[in-house]
Amino acid sequence: MNKFISIIIPVYNEVDSIKDLYAEIIKVIHIYNKYEIIFIDDGSSDNSVGVIRGIASDDNRVKLVRFYKNFGKADALSEGFMISKGDYIITMDADLQDDPAEIPNLINKLDDGWDMVSGWKKNRKDPLEKKIPSKLFNKVTCLLTGVNIHDFNCGLKGYRKEVIKSIELYGGLHRYIPALAKQMGYTVSEIIVNHRERKFGETKYGGARYFHGFFDLLTVLFLGSYLRRPLHFFGKLGLIMFLGGIGISTYLTVGWFNGIWIGDRPIFFLGILLIILSVQFFSIGFLGDIVVKLVGQNKNRVLEIFSREED
Repeated sequence: MNKFISIIIPVYNEVDSIKDLYAEIIKVIHIYNKYEIIFIDDGSSDNSVGVIRGIASDDNRVKLVRFYKNFGKADALSEGFMISKGDYIITMDADLQDDPAEIPNLINKLDDGWDMVSGWKKNRKDPLEKKIPSKLFNKVTCLLTGVNIHDFNCGLKGYRKEVIKSIELYGGLHRYIPALAKQMGYTVSEIIVNHRERKFGETKYGGARYFHGFFDLLTVLFLGSYLRRPLHFFGKLGLIMFLGGIGISTYLTVGWFNGIWIGDRPIFFLGILLIILSVQFFSIGFLGDIVVKLVGQNKNRVLEIFSREED
C-alpha cells in the first residue's frame, strides 16, 4: 500500500475524547506506511488544543490547526482539505461515535475505483428525535440531488485527493459533499459503518441545523446548475416577468384604443411592477456573471498550525 493517507478531524470542545480517538486511530492506521492525522480545532473553549498539542509534540505525523474562533464544520473541513497531503483523505468526527476501525474499509472501497465513499450509519445510536428528522432530510436530499446514498451527514467519509481539492466548502455545505462531488463528475458510493453511542459531552448540533440545511440544499442545487452562469437563472425569472408585464400592457393598450380607461385598474400597476422586476432580475444576473469572473473570497481563518518537526 503506497498511498499516503490523510485523516482530518474537526474538533470543537471534545477534550475527553481526543486521546482515546487518537489511540484507536493509531491501532488501525499503522499498517499504512505514509499517513498524517490533522486535528482542526474550531475555536474550542475547553482544553482540546492542549491535548492535541501534547499528542502532536510526541508524534510528528499529527498536526494541529487552530482557528481563532468557531467557524463551523464546513470551514474546518475546508482548511483540512487545503493542507492535507494524502492521496486518500478520510474525515471523521471527534466525539468517538465514528469508529476508526472503519478507516481500512473506506480505503478498500476507494481502491475499488470510487472517487468518494460515504459512511452509512445504518444502526444509528442516537435518540429517536434525531433519527426521524435525519431520515427525512436524507430522503429529500437524495431525491433532489440524484445522489443515491442513505446518509449524507455521516462524518466518516473517504475521498481521493482530486475530489477534495476541487470542492469549496462554507456555511453548512459539508452536509452535501456527495452532491457537490457528483455535480463535478466524480463517482460516489457508500458503505455501512459502525456507529457508537456518545461517551462524553453533548451534541453540538440542534434541531435548527435542519432548517439551515434546507437553505444550504437550495444553494447546492443552484450552484450545481447555475454557479458559472447566474444570468441563466435570474434571466429566466426576468424573462417570465417581462413577458407577463408586456402581455398585460398590450391587453390594456388595446382596451385603451377602444375607449376603456386604464388609469385606476389594479392590473395596470401589476403590469408595471412585473416589467420593473424583470429589469431588476436581469440586472442581478448580469452582476452575478461579473462577480463569478472577478471576485475572490478571503479565507484567512487560521490562528496557528503546529506540528513537531522531523528529527
